Amino acid sequence: MNVNIVCIGKIKESFYREALEEYAKRLSRFCKFTVTELAEKQLNGKNEADIRIVKEDEGKRIVQAVKGYVIALDMRGEQLSSEQLSAKITKLTDTNSTLTFVIGGSYGLAECVLERADYKLSFGKMTFPHQLMRVIAAEQIYRAFTIAEGSGYHK
Repeated sequence: MNVNIVCIGKIKESFYREALEEYAKRLSRFCKFTVTELAEKQLNGKNEADIRIVKEDEGKRIVQAVKGYVIALDMRGEQLSSEQLSAKITKLTDTNSTLTFVIGGSYGLAECVLERADYKLSFGKMTFPHQLMRVIAAEQIYRAFTIAEGSGYHK
């Protein structure tokens, strides 16, 4: 099983990077886990047209990078409990060799990414920094595998 997170930008803060590395190490028991970081496009201005151009550029590159079953992390997606996410991932691993989770950049995901996604998942209505969202997603993916395994990680 391959699990990939495709995201925009590099993690600058060492504490986020270290946390992500820890979950990557833990996930190695269950899957081949990778993070694909795509370059963040610089914004020329701050108006809606400029933001749309950046999102569309990032979106095209995301769509080119994704493989397998694609789960877009989007505030408008379906909210699941950890147990429900575990069941979903378990079911998906029966029919898919690759799961790709997509995290957008500062301005969110382009419509082309949402159209390409097989499923839209929300971690709630709150906004998180996209660097932190990688850690949160990796932890929840790890939690999903441990729930399916029946280990004591998820109490």
